[in-house]
Amino acid sequence: MTNKLDKSKYYIHLIIVAIFLFISYIYCSPQLEGKKLRTQDGINYEGMAKEAKDFHKKTGDYALWTNSMFGGMPTYLISLPHPENLFKAVVNFYSTIIKRPAIFIFLYLIGFYLTLLMFGVNPWLSMIGAIGFAFSSYFFIILGAGHYSKALAIAYMSPTIASIYYAYEKKHIWGSILFGVFFSIELLMGHFQITYYALLVILLYVLFKLINDIKEKQLKEFTRTTGYVFIAALLAVGSNFSSLYLTYDYGKDSMRGKSELSHDKDNKTGGLDKDYATAWSYGVDETLTLLIPDFKGGSSGGALSKKSAVYKLFERSQGKSYAQKIIKQMPLYWGTQPFTSGPVYLGSIILFIFVLGLFIIKGRLKWWILTATILALLLAWGKNFMFFTNLFLDYFPGYNKFRTVSMILVVVEFTVPLLAFISLQKILNSEIEKKVLFKYIKYSFFIVGGISLFFALFPGMFFDFKAPSDQNYINQGGQMFVDALKQDRLSLLQMDSFRSLAFVTISGIILLAFIYNKINKTTAIVLLGVFILFDMWPVDKRYFNNDNFVSKRKADVPYVPTNADKLILKDTDPDFRVLNLIVNTFNDASTSYFHKSIGGYHGAKMKRYQELIDYHISKQNMKVLNMLNTKYFILPGDNNQPQVQINMAALGNAWFVNNYKLVENADEEIQSLYDFEPAKTAIVDKRFKDYFKDFNPIPDSTATIQLIKYSPNELNYKTKNVSEQLAVFSEIYYSKGWKAYIDGNLTPHIRVNYVLRALRIPAGEHEITFKFQPKAYKIGNVVSLISSWILIISFLVYILFLYSKNKKEKRLAKNL
Repeated sequence: MTNKLDKSKYYIHLIIVAIFLFISYIYCSPQLEGKKLRTQDGINYEGMAKEAKDFHKKTGDYALWTNSMFGGMPTYLISLPHPENLFKAVVNFYSTIIKRPAIFIFLYLIGFYLTLLMFGVNPWLSMIGAIGFAFSSYFFIILGAGHYSKALAIAYMSPTIASIYYAYEKKHIWGSILFGVFFSIELLMGHFQITYYALLVILLYVLFKLINDIKEKQLKEFTRTTGYVFIAALLAVGSNFSSLYLTYDYGKDSMRGKSELSHDKDNKTGGLDKDYATAWSYGVDETLTLLIPDFKGGSSGGALSKKSAVYKLFERSQGKSYAQKIIKQMPLYWGTQPFTSGPVYLGSIILFIFVLGLFIIKGRLKWWILTATILALLLAWGKNFMFFTNLFLDYFPGYNKFRTVSMILVVVEFTVPLLAFISLQKILNSEIEKKVLFKYIKYSFFIVGGISLFFALFPGMFFDFKAPSDQNYINQGGQMFVDALKQDRLSLLQMDSFRSLAFVTISGIILLAFIYNKINKTTAIVLLGVFILFDMWPVDKRYFNNDNFVSKRKADVPYVPTNADKLILKDTDPDFRVLNLIVNTFNDASTSYFHKSIGGYHGAKMKRYQELIDYHISKQNMKVLNMLNTKYFILPGDNNQPQVQINMAALGNAWFVNNYKLVENADEEIQSLYDFEPAKTAIVDKRFKDYFKDFNPIPDSTATIQLIKYSPNELNYKTKNVSEQLAVFSEIYYSKGWKAYIDGNLTPHIRVNYVLRALRIPAGEHEITFKFQPKAYKIGNVVSLISSWILIISFLVYILFLYSKNKKEKRLAKNL
């Protein structure tokens, strides 16, 4: 009998996994037709990673550096795989079985299902909870944008946090091993901002647990468990040591590092500038999108119906055909963010049960979850609650390294369904007295349903529905259009308020029907699951739907070369740069797909290069563009078609200079680039003055330096000069990896002209080699291999231990 019960548990889990697969593929039904996602970030990734991918395909080696964007930068945060981490093989295995994007939805579901199981929720209710979590609108919006690493990090975030709870509250060793496994995979996903938020939630839990254990005088057990968790964390970090250390080390020199420039000090932090970090801040009133999806209009490019005021306006003035076309992309969003692809909607039923749970759940579990929720909301407001934001930007370690502060709402998307379904289990297990429960349901309905009802009846009481961008349309004579748009924004808020009220009411009726024995537990679970799906699925479809899929042929060709690209590609020179002015130069990866670009697309470009953009490149300082070997410009020509202009003044791959000028600091160095001759003079920070000890260059008009071989990781030059010279290379200086060799001998080189490399070259004929050899990469790979082996073996051994223990207990039970 016991054996049959155990088997039935496994069958339940398998059935639920099958249901998750079914839901994932039904939502992504075009995938079954062979179609693929085509997303802007996915396309940008192909542009960013093209040189590195081509190099690996050709040589079998990995490119640790790429020159395809922003003059050159490490590939650590672009496309560098880490095969030594054995968890990569595990992830690759199931990724080949379940394809994108269904795999993301499936992992959302599985991740939260395991989470609720670890919190003691029964499997069927955990399945419904997983659906409630997975179908939060933001998780689908990021799929439409192509933020795949973020989606994967969110999927693993839940079981990572849950395994900490499991370790401290239930099985210390097994929970710690699970934490090590999930945390290792979480880190492997490479979206450290999501991981940071997960660690913030974990930190809060451990603090609450510590305070409790001090009160209960259980510090010995707390310390022991903390030791297990610490070892697991070390192994997880060790499994990803190479990527973590390289990213950390590069971060100091990236936009997330501290600037050496002294201007605009009030806006600066030890990481990102405050205005940049908080540009995407959730509005205080925008928080109501958690309950009412289109509270702020939805998307910056949303669709309207034929019943809309905008449609009727254009139908009268431009005809039906034009009106049907124009309403597909309307600036509906009227919040304070620069733009958005859609709101964060948690589901009105989920939010209703969460509020109910605040009455039901007692003790530190509730206060931990509530504290994490409130903290995330306050931090998501960013510049709209700057006093609090400044505290974290200035004093909380690591917080100023990340932009888009509204992203921390992923914590709310975790905590709200977590408390909701822990509470729901207590309700369905009849652990609360009927009278008390009825009172709690009534209070929760008045709060959540009352807010929905208020905005359904009085949507325009507090708002004028103006968006910052509306003035642009008014300036062009579009006052009537803006008036119609504001009317439609009001209607969207009102309709979604009624919609949320309806779902809150339905869920309240289901709960009341259960507690008064009108329906049984199974029926209540099924009904709640169905209505949660009915609530959230259509909202997700507003932002991520079949229109996001294209044919495989179209998806596999991210960029088509223009005639200008084709002309430049005929140049056989292996290493020069292109400035493309017909695209958003510094937020575009198309140029990087075909050429080595002055611009590019990346959120963590090198700090000094970003400052060079701000001070010089954006102002088209030709002296700077020439020293960067900008050989071609792509400009708008006739009918705005791209045309090529060659720059004959580009200085090439390397050149000798006759003079050098020492400057006091970074401020003077970057300012000096306005008025100097890069072909003759090098601007040098005084920190490198000792490099020029005993250096007395004699002008040599016959001296030559030539690039003879190019690869992303290695550059080879030949030189010929009758006296010692100073060579400047049109390559980005990065001392934490690039090493210079003269005739095979390691030789120091320095930074000049704010971002470039320079090298003293002795008289005679020589071979110069620059190799990108970051020490941490090789050492880190060994650490990763050993750590991941230990974690995997620990996981398998403990499973065998549990299996043998279970088998032994069955034998004993049988004998008895």
